[in-house]
Amino acid sequence: MEKFQQSMYELIVETSTKLPKDVRRAIARAKARENAGTRAAMALATIAGNIKMAEENVSPICQDTGLPTFKIKVPVGANQIKMKEAIHAAIVQATKEGKLRPNSVDSLTGKNSGDNLGVGVPVIKFEQWENDYIDVRLILKGGGCENKNIQYSLPCELEGLGRAGRDLDGIRKCILHAVYQAQGQGCSAGFIGVGIGGDRASGYELAKDQLFRSVDDVNPNEDLRRLEEYIMENANKLGIGTMGFGGESTLLGCKIGVMHRIPASFFVSVAYNCWAFRRLGVKIDPETGEITEWLYQEGEDVDFEKELEKAKTAATAELGEVREIVLEPPITEEQIRQLKVGDVVRINGVIYTGRDAIHKYLMDHDSPVDLNGQIIYHCGPVMLKDENGNWQVKAAGPTTSIREEPYQGDIIKKFGVRAVIGKGGMGAKTLQALKEHGGVYLNAIGGAAQYYADCIKSVEGVDLLEFGIPEAMWHLRVENFTAVVTMDAHGNSLHEDVEKSSLEKLAQFKEPVFK
Repeated sequence: MEKFQQSMYELIVETSTKLPKDVRRAIARAKARENAGTRAAMALATIAGNIKMAEENVSPICQDTGLPTFKIKVPVGANQIKMKEAIHAAIVQATKEGKLRPNSVDSLTGKNSGDNLGVGVPVIKFEQWENDYIDVRLILKGGGCENKNIQYSLPCELEGLGRAGRDLDGIRKCILHAVYQAQGQGCSAGFIGVGIGGDRASGYELAKDQLFRSVDDVNPNEDLRRLEEYIMENANKLGIGTMGFGGESTLLGCKIGVMHRIPASFFVSVAYNCWAFRRLGVKIDPETGEITEWLYQEGEDVDFEKELEKAKTAATAELGEVREIVLEPPITEEQIRQLKVGDVVRINGVIYTGRDAIHKYLMDHDSPVDLNGQIIYHCGPVMLKDENGNWQVKAAGPTTSIREEPYQGDIIKKFGVRAVIGKGGMGAKTLQALKEHGGVYLNAIGGAAQYYADCIKSVEGVDLLEFGIPEAMWHLRVENFTAVVTMDAHGNSLHEDVEKSSLEKLAQFKEPVFK
């Protein structure tokens, strides 16, 4: 079991820090397909460089290392209780060493366990089989993409697509709608797993199971093969693009599975996964506990070495002629009102992280720091203390901002915040507050946790650490921190524009395709 525990630790580290070959090829294809000089091209260049940085640093690709989910097939007689204990120990070790972010939170008290263990966490699913080796698959699926999972009960009415019936064409409409509703909030361009049938619980599990398939495999079911190919061709015509910036690459993979159902129920469940598609697998010798083979290693590898330098300069060379503005907090209203959607902003100075717990706290309390003219960063970093007791940033990309929509407008006006950094955009209430008060929303590249960690030069302090490392308010001194203005102080929102445009494009798929 000691060797098995070490093997599980190696699997966790490799899954968190290095994307498998099939995913890297899919991202390379998307990058080649994207038009040069666009925001989407810049995002993909940053993503490619971030992949290389994570590999070299052996640090998390994305700071949200998700809820570890293991699927394990074991020979008859394997001691699953001891295996589970070994996996728990490996999880604790990986968390302590900064390969996983502490993500296990008590749903009633809000307390973070600090070691990624808790009731139901991590998820470990065992299945017996008659082979003589252990097959372990692991997926790290972050909260931003997990929140964009969706389930349909057929028949139903879908925005832009009309009625979806209990047939293959109705399923087609559900899948297209699932891609549309995710927009850039799930860190597109993404991958989807689809489960047809089952009950509500087994349908979602079937959908997530599809994410363990290889990106390049071919569905043995002819109807599902045709549907997968159709979705891959047409979902990219919606124009949502990488990070929801618009563009040619919205979907990188689609895998569909089917199971029986009861007559009264017809569920279509969709599991959305971000571009940082962290899933790997190993074969284990049950006698020694050693890894005998790494899975998902077929085919050509892609080395993003050429993109590394571009990522370190935020890949702005990809944008061509754009306005580039340097901001140093505290920022004035006059400076903010000069910005417009599409501008590239480079930030130098101190910014403050704030996620769900901080926003809820600020609604009823004073801020521990003066936020007038300052920048709030929607980020839950991976942090470790060095040998001198100083905090070090191991990963620090943006989280999905829409969760803060109920609070953000009020906090902007209450504290005089001038800019908010996140990913995926925000809604009408925040847009109105930006217009009235004089603020902007800056879209950083979701998942690019190593690129942004490289921009952070020091940790100046931390408040409200009792909320846990991801939810505390970190004071971060940054240099050359680059993001794109996607909501400005004049009432303009790129996210609103892309959503409206993609809805119009979605309507072209209303007519039946599969009889």
